[in-house]
Amino acid sequence: MAPTFAEVSRADYILLTTFTKDGRPKPTPIWAAPDGDRLLVITRADAWKVKRIRNTARVTLAPCDVRGRPRGAAVEAVAAILDPAETGAVYDALGKRYGLMGRAFNFVSKLRGGMRNNIGLELRAA
Repeated sequence: MAPTFAEVSRADYILLTTFTKDGRPKPTPIWAAPDGDRLLVITRADAWKVKRIRNTARVTLAPCDVRGRPRGAAVEAVAAILDPAETGAVYDALGKRYGLMGRAFNFVSKLRGGMRNNIGLELRAA
């Protein structure tokens, strides 16, 4: 039985798969924080996954380990790039979800220019 979006969103690590223009999958392990019926993700604004999401919003999500090895079936989802004004809220959500590790990640990321260089993504069930 295929997992639901809600089940996948409870995983500590999620395998986000974006798709190239010719349909090739490009998987990336991510941290994501639930926010109502969506997941929030922080990433570099110039990351390839952001460029692929601008091309097609279709993505898949699957639970995985820290190295990106899938631990279950994938579910279809839709990704959107958030307004830069929401970046702080995404950092806050990740810090809350991942506790001490999340807050440490946020601190180091912000020291390295995260508020200027990063952007939030929104993932919703398809």
